[in-house]
Amino acid sequence: MQPKTESTEQFNLAQRPWGWYQTVSEADGNKIKRIGVLPGQQISLQKHHHRAEHWVVVKGTARVTLDDQTFDLTVGQHCDIALGQVHRLGNPTREPVEIVEVQFGAYLGEDDIVRLSDDFGRA
Repeated sequence: MQPKTESTEQFNLAQRPWGWYQTVSEADGNKIKRIGVLPGQQISLQKHHHRAEHWVVVKGTARVTLDDQTFDLTVGQHCDIALGQVHRLGNPTREPVEIVEVQFGAYLGEDDIVRLSDDFGRA
């Protein structure tokens, strides 16, 4: 039996001060998103209590923070974010950055974001 998934057309683009995200697919225990980060912007420094994530860069150069390490990933490169690991995605360039994010976990709601620092006052 195949898992129930939703088509891309059923998910709206969610605008954020740092860029946007769009849910591509959602099924029991996993969710796939496309995330775009505008030039010079970054998401909040955060962690999750209920999910792990896998990021794959599909456009541009992404700056990734994992715990106390910061490094850049280019198209085709990827990283894993463990459950509870502190992380951040940024764009240090003048070109857009886009990643595909795969979330795994028992709960995948947006309210599982624990913001530790945020450029837009949401911490």
